[in-house]
Amino acid sequence: MRLKETTLRKNYLYKGKVITLRKDDALLPSGKECVREIIEHSGGSCVLFVKGGNILFVKQYRYAYGEELYELPAGKLNGNEDPRDAAVRELEEETGIRAQNLELLFTVYPTPGYTNEKIYLYYATEGVQTAQNPDEDEFLEVEWIPVKTAREMLQRGEIKDAKTIIALQAYFLR
Repeated sequence: MRLKETTLRKNYLYKGKVITLRKDDALLPSGKECVREIIEHSGGSCVLFVKGGNILFVKQYRYAYGEELYELPAGKLNGNEDPRDAAVRELEEETGIRAQNLELLFTVYPTPGYTNEKIYLYYATEGVQTAQNPDEDEFLEVEWIPVKTAREMLQRGEIKDAKTIIALQAYFLR
């Protein structure tokens, strides 16, 4: 059975700084027309940095959820930026550490039903201290959390961010 859907028209409704919203006309494999609501996103990179038995986290308030979340350092790609370069940049901006080696763990599709966003998850164990330089609208706290404590936080459901959960589970399965 053929599964591919064909885009007939891309109808742009909103173009913002982070997302673009489309309401596309598409053709199903059956030949019937349908509408697909799509959020375009440039994608992002995330870094699981482990050093001396500790994992580097950032804690920040997330407006959409109305709560502070523990997350691994991450951020969106700028245009056609290489995901590895974005991972290095974001880690340094958010934590003041420049990774010296990065290993790609996975590329994840966080919500394939309505967005084309891809998040590249990296693992790093070496880096040099530089200076933290967050974006002007980015307020966060950097925390080194022992691996054992991070695992317990994950098991208790205290870590809610999907990219962080996936990267941590990959690390704990190694």
